[in-house]
Amino acid sequence: MFLSVYYLLALVLILTVHEAAHAWVATRLGDPTAQRAGRLSLNPLRHLDLLGTLMIFLAGIGWGKPVPVNPRNFKKPTRDEALTAVAGPLANLFLAVLAAIPLSYAPIYGYWGMLHLFSGAVLELSLVLMIFNLLPFPPLDGSKFLAAFIPFKYQASYQQFLRQSLPYFIAFVVVDLYIFGRMFGFSIIWTVVSTLTFWLKTAILLVV
Repeated sequence: MFLSVYYLLALVLILTVHEAAHAWVATRLGDPTAQRAGRLSLNPLRHLDLLGTLMIFLAGIGWGKPVPVNPRNFKKPTRDEALTAVAGPLANLFLAVLAAIPLSYAPIYGYWGMLHLFSGAVLELSLVLMIFNLLPFPPLDGSKFLAAFIPFKYQASYQQFLRQSLPYFIAFVVVDLYIFGRMFGFSIIWTVVSTLTFWLKTAILLVV
């Protein structure tokens, strides 16, 4: 499924919009770092990461190039960095809602069938990427968004946690997805993401 042409095209679109949304919000909040790096763009080549792109073909899932952000340029660094972080997942939710429209109203015959396949891929992958990125683990967007709710006296400790815990999260992902998932057929991450994706997808299609 993930290696079909429709899913590959959808993933390129989703990653591009996700990263461009980070850059746009950061720029609007006063940090020109992403704009100067050429990331305020919908050109996929500016957002695709070499390793992340290769992983699309090797593992069926990939990632974009992280958008550079300098919190010192924000008026309220903790709040504005959180808003910049959540902009990517919210952009994915917006794409998912847009993709649900042709799925609900367009016919499924002829060339419209291709639109249905592409829209279905955009809807599903947008929600998967959104939910995965909202998990509160570094370097995911959810960990930076969560920082806005951490009391000031704990901010230094939390930021240190974010800087130091990345290797542990990577190890957890490898063990959960590639060891437990393949050996025992159960993955904590995929169970959470797929369950929430199913219910959110169902809700969007019912509303739209």
